[in-house]
Amino acid sequence: MAILHSPQYSSDQTRIIKLPIGSKTFLEGPAGVGKTTIGVERMLHLMDTGVSGNTILVLVPQRTLGTPYIQAMNLPGVVAGGMVSVLTHSGLAQRMVDLFWPLVAGPAGFARPEEQPVFLTLETAQYYMAHLVRPLLGQGYFASLTMDRNRLYSQIIDNLNKAAVVGFPCQEIGDRLKTAWSGEPGQSKVYEEAQACAALFRGYCLQNNLLDFSLQIELFWQHLWKSELCQQFLIRSFRHLIVDNIEEDVPITHDLLADWIPQAESSLVIYDSQAGYRRFLGADPVSAYHIKELCDQNFSLTTSFVPSQEIQSLSVYLRGALARNPAPKPKIDPRPAIVHETHTYYPQMLDWIAAQISQLIDDEGIAPQNIAVLAPFLSDSLRFSIVNRLANRGIPVKTHRPSRSLREEPATFCLVTFAVLAHPAWGIIPTKFDVAHSLMQAIAGMDLIRAKLLTDIVFRIRAGIPTLSPFEQIIPTTQERISYVLGEKYERLRLWLAEYQQASPGELDHFISRLFGEILSQAGYGFHTDYDKGQVAANLVDSIRKFRRVVGNTLLETGVDMGKEYIQMLNDGVIAAQYMPAWKAQTEQAVFIAPAYTFLTNNYPVDVQFWLDIGNRSWSERLYQPLTHPYVLSRNWPGDKTWTDSEEVETGEQVLSSLVYGLLNRCRKRIYLGLSEYNEQGYEQRGPLLQAFHHILQGLAEG
Repeated sequence: MAILHSPQYSSDQTRIIKLPIGSKTFLEGPAGVGKTTIGVERMLHLMDTGVSGNTILVLVPQRTLGTPYIQAMNLPGVVAGGMVSVLTHSGLAQRMVDLFWPLVAGPAGFARPEEQPVFLTLETAQYYMAHLVRPLLGQGYFASLTMDRNRLYSQIIDNLNKAAVVGFPCQEIGDRLKTAWSGEPGQSKVYEEAQACAALFRGYCLQNNLLDFSLQIELFWQHLWKSELCQQFLIRSFRHLIVDNIEEDVPITHDLLADWIPQAESSLVIYDSQAGYRRFLGADPVSAYHIKELCDQNFSLTTSFVPSQEIQSLSVYLRGALARNPAPKPKIDPRPAIVHETHTYYPQMLDWIAAQISQLIDDEGIAPQNIAVLAPFLSDSLRFSIVNRLANRGIPVKTHRPSRSLREEPATFCLVTFAVLAHPAWGIIPTKFDVAHSLMQAIAGMDLIRAKLLTDIVFRIRAGIPTLSPFEQIIPTTQERISYVLGEKYERLRLWLAEYQQASPGELDHFISRLFGEILSQAGYGFHTDYDKGQVAANLVDSIRKFRRVVGNTLLETGVDMGKEYIQMLNDGVIAAQYMPAWKAQTEQAVFIAPAYTFLTNNYPVDVQFWLDIGNRSWSERLYQPLTHPYVLSRNWPGDKTWTDSEEVETGEQVLSSLVYGLLNRCRKRIYLGLSEYNEQGYEQRGPLLQAFHHILQGLAEG
């Protein structure tokens, strides 16, 4: 068995894949040159030459980036020599902490080292953070801030995570932020309060054996990796390392590799030039590049297999324009790769985009999954507007916004409302609007007018208990207005809820699974052919199940119903964790709509990209986070320096240049530019990306 995937490899690729087993290699190059392909084939080559798969560790910064390796192992016969481990740093840390917990629990300061730890997800960490911070908010903490509480909780947790992955004590978070701050003096108090909340949360975790992400990383790095026993266990278990997208990983991973690679039998480290898109999560391409010094063979690939010559030319033009660099331009005219049309108002731009996508699919035969619609941020209104326009044309759509809360999803709202109706003992009363909106989501063909009419008649609150009455009790003329077809579907749903109430109530995730499987996913109901709704239902079930496993026993001891507590937490604005199924957008036959950074971290090319609202300054501006700062809380920022507007502008320009470079390297044919004189809010906009395109097109027109 030689190379399994495809015989069409360049001589450089073949050479790297077939390097001697004992080689330690650093491979760099931009997206699209086939680096991950080399990594996959190198893994298969190692196994083909007798290396047991059990001794190979593929380390990636996020789970989705390990998908090509997992898919390769599913090829017939590949895993005969053992299964390769494809892990993230946090996944590796969690395995080790779970395995060696008795060894480190006491020295790490946990109050009950003899008991097993509880691993927290982002959601459950926020749950505990909310319980600790809520009383402090009543005492005036963060009184000067106006922000959603879920963002407040997540940014405090984010500070702890950054301290762990960068490698500084979490007690220094507030001082680092205060030293770099150059604005209003009142912000220093906010940083002190954020520090106090972080310390409170850390103390609570140590007292109750709770392990959030930051504690897992610190335990692994400060206790397990420093232990000769644990370190040798890992090194002897995984003698061959393949590290992909190392530039997207965090400094503590690079420290780990700096110790590990010299002791490994072989290693292949893959570095994506001009990337580092996960800086807001602690990624550090600077420290990643130092790993190159530990490798005895270095390769740099530059020939891309993805973008056309026109796209590559556009990339050079665009980066030159953004950097105001008068360097020589390529001979190839990039204009065939650009399609644009200027509109006065935002909705006109969206109409044009929908029409262009329809034309691409119908006239040019481009598959929907080879089209991506990208924006700097994907607001709810923009998401709805573009999805609705494409749906009206019968075009399948897949959207993904990692920061979008589960509760913001209409499908979640629907499922939760029916859960409340099915569990009257919770004492939660939905409004008429809630019920009407849920019926509209649940029953295919039910519009808002008929949903409201039906709700006004059948929804009643008797003795504090919400109920739904039978459709047959409605007078015939109104039944006809609603239609008997929709009435039949409503009645089936109502009877299912009534039957559920007659039995002993089960767990909330079981209820959601049954409701989805037995009713809502059936023909005639709103979830039947809707990928997004099905995905939301799966995410919701997964979220509830994890919540139940972490806090279920504690709530049971205190007599609090888990389902009721979860829904109250959801209403408090909990952000959903990133679920693996939600990231598999490229495998479905649908147009992908997402923020630009989400598309980049999915790391797959498409034929056509639509860049929405390129006049928006958000293409170059980072999201404002009043409690944290990704650049200040990094290893590259001097601890005694102040962050000024100059750094903000310079960083914005670098981020924008890196962003467009990454997007163009993942586009095969054309870029469609969404241009409108006024943005969603009605303001005129002329951001740096728009100005760069004007500069390019004007220069080309003048010759």
